[in-house]
Amino acid sequence: MRARVFLPLCALLVGTTAVGSPLEIEHWTLANGARVYLVETRAIPMVQLRTVFDAGAVRDPQGRRGVALLTSAMLEEGTEKLSGDEIARRFETLGAEFGATAERDTATVDLRTLSDAKLLDPAIELYAQILASPNFPAASLERERGRMLVAVQRDAQSPGSVASKAFYRELYREHPYALDTQGDEASIKSISREDLVAHHKQYYVGKNAHLVIVGNVSKRQARKIAERVVGALPAGEAAAPIPGVPSLEEARDRNIDFAATQSHIFIGQPGMVRNDPDYFPLYVGNYILGGGGLVSRVSTEVREKRGLAYSAYSYFLPMRVAGPFILGLQTKNTQRQEAVALVRQVLKQFVEEGPTAEELEAAKKHITGAFPLRLDSNRKISDNLAVIAFYGLPLTWLDDYSKRVEAVTAEQIRDAFKRRVNPDRLVTLVVGGAR
Repeated sequence: MRARVFLPLCALLVGTTAVGSPLEIEHWTLANGARVYLVETRAIPMVQLRTVFDAGAVRDPQGRRGVALLTSAMLEEGTEKLSGDEIARRFETLGAEFGATAERDTATVDLRTLSDAKLLDPAIELYAQILASPNFPAASLERERGRMLVAVQRDAQSPGSVASKAFYRELYREHPYALDTQGDEASIKSISREDLVAHHKQYYVGKNAHLVIVGNVSKRQARKIAERVVGALPAGEAAAPIPGVPSLEEARDRNIDFAATQSHIFIGQPGMVRNDPDYFPLYVGNYILGGGGLVSRVSTEVREKRGLAYSAYSYFLPMRVAGPFILGLQTKNTQRQEAVALVRQVLKQFVEEGPTAEELEAAKKHITGAFPLRLDSNRKISDNLAVIAFYGLPLTWLDDYSKRVEAVTAEQIRDAFKRRVNPDRLVTLVVGGAR
């Protein structure tokens, strides 16, 4: 597996333009159903492309978890015309960067290249070949399979990885979100080349594709690029809807013994979808609860006042269907019972009372003040635009963000948390040694 360049699509989307002016987003749909999003930025002679497919791990076949991730890893290992080594040499010669990955919802394929036509054109052609006609060579498959198996074995030695994977399994159980994107040893060993070919054929198609173009190109150039990159893909069929996530009916507690001096703790429940009507009250409220670093309530109570953990936090991870709401920390094995009780108490109090006026004002100032840093490069704009594209958010999402944050009231936060977060129905997952 060669070096990959990407940022997770599931990261919380926030932003405005680097200079505070509205983003001018052009959008159109190609004949095969592929949707294209363009932002022209002329400051530097670079172009950033990201193609997002509805081809994430939720689309893995039953019993063969890891197909989506392995398919993405294999894209640059060869096409019908080029070997993997030749692809790597050409990208290096052009000074271009390529990356691909798969998450639970999505598979993303990135290209960063100079906008000079002598470099841009061959880079686009190579990128298009990789999307349309990967050949998944057998030798490369075995090498990538070996890398994934090593990664699984390494994760099994990490209490943090063990805790994270177990938390998702306990939270989602029979839902596709329950299993890790890389699968386990048995599922990885069961994957065949035919599985990768079938996955690519079914999901890397026009009706599943969202192409984002950001950089030093005109709309006319972008239209030509879009036709070359995704316009030639077969139309295919849109992926089926993902099943919804049932609410927790009761609390679930699970402890996993692990030879470690510290316990890794995850507490949470199903949270919100990406286009959730409660997005802004929940997001601003969570900044106060546990998303604001050392100034958040969770950190103040757990770290600053009692010294139970170096880091304690909370976050919502909005996804296609309800992604998790998570509170997390690490603490000494002898203190974990006290730490868990305290985190639950802080959450319960926040749900009941909401934020103070001072907390809310400080949160809004920080969130809006940090916006320029979230969109100060083509890549960051591309990351955010890809979220807008894939999750069907309004094209004005970024421009409206600050105004919607500013409009959040303490009462809205209290109302949203009371309706959406139940402190009596939490999954609590602890991985650690004996107390």
